[in-house]
Amino acid sequence: MTRRFGDRATFAVEIGEVEPHQLRVVDLWAAGRRLTTEDNYAFLPSFICVMRSSAAQVRRRDVKPCPFPGRTPDEIFRLLHADDTEFREQSWFMQWGETVDTVSTYAYLDDVLVIVFAFWRPDHPFPDDLGKVSVARIPPDEFVATVEEAADLLHVELG
Repeated sequence: MTRRFGDRATFAVEIGEVEPHQLRVVDLWAAGRRLTTEDNYAFLPSFICVMRSSAAQVRRRDVKPCPFPGRTPDEIFRLLHADDTEFREQSWFMQWGETVDTVSTYAYLDDVLVIVFAFWRPDHPFPDDLGKVSVARIPPDEFVATVEEAADLLHVELG
């Protein structure tokens, strides 16, 4: 049975089957797109840790404001993605390991948490989405609650 936390249209974590060796099927959704298209097996000891770290970052509002005010989210993504300096790294978001290593993700605060992302692997299973920038907007407290509730369940079930 799959348990969903959040809303796929904005941001959601779906927890599925228990697997051996501290693995669990976990699907992540943002802006109606499944981020875990290639690998949705999470190694729980490290996955729970990175989930909680991102939730704490957002709870503290330790997410930079919009890096390019007045630009569209698509332009912001492309400007950040083209930058090879530490400036880009300040906006990296949800660096949650292999489950999301097929998508480039950045975030900033603009009244709400804005998550901009694009799939980059040439073998992405949905070719029309390749390189297309998607945008999820979610109140920061809602993001925190979604991630913490999912992490709490994973922690309890890990034992």
